[in-house]
Amino acid sequence: MLVATGMFAGAALTSSDSRPQPRQLERATPSPRPSVLAATALSKTPPRKQMPIPVRMIVPAIGLNKPLIPLGLNRDHTIQVPASFGAVGWFKPGPEPGEKGGAVMLGHVDSRSGPGAFYRLRALRRGDIIRIQPRTGRQLRFVVTGSRAFPKRRFPTRLVYRKTGGPTLRLITCDGRFDGRTGHYVDNYIVFASLVARR
Repeated sequence: MLVATGMFAGAALTSSDSRPQPRQLERATPSPRPSVLAATALSKTPPRKQMPIPVRMIVPAIGLNKPLIPLGLNRDHTIQVPASFGAVGWFKPGPEPGEKGGAVMLGHVDSRSGPGAFYRLRALRRGDIIRIQPRTGRQLRFVVTGSRAFPKRRFPTRLVYRKTGGPTLRLITCDGRFDGRTGHYVDNYIVFASLVARR
């Protein structure tokens, strides 16, 4: 499921977990597409101090405890998505969680067989905790700062991939109305979080 690039366009904040039951889907994959500019910028970013590789995401508020798998770019510059609907992926060319910048995490919302890893992402609220366990070292603790739904036709590329003053996360999945003609959802749902502590 491809997501068009685009500037941020006033999408409403959401405040309820009103997701319908899983649908019989042809393919329901969140594939946020960084613009060619964004992808090029990632490749030209000066070397940075590397954080340990993230291996697990734990989100107590929604009962999520999943291993993290690395994701790269497809040939058309779309981000790869997890092969398993129950997995959470981390965009490896971007920052590691804990580094300055936005670490991008992707998960499916549902599938033909049931809920995906990010099925309950909409239930997260400001102040909820997201924990990232690196391969070595202390666990990273992020706090949710906001969430929004965006039409895929106007995916907020600059907002998601822009530089940030400190370590942040962007959790992305599919959302909105399911278009039976295309077999895809029409929106993306994005949760934003900032680092608060290392345990």
